[in-house]
Amino acid sequence: MSCNCNNANKSIECTVTNCRNHCDSANYCSLERILVGTHEANPTMDQCTDCKSFQMK
Repeated sequence: MSCNCNNANKSIECTVTNCRNHCDSANYCSLERILVGTHEANPTMDQCTDCKSFQMK
């Protein structure tokens, strides 16, 4: 199931095309809000952060 691009949230850009919430025809997320977290004790770079709202397509 892929996102309905009528629900694209223009405040959340996303390029992760294998996420269920990715808008297929544009680089936006369809969620109203996302949760950003980390897998590091003391994140210092963007690579240390994660979209905790990710769901595999």
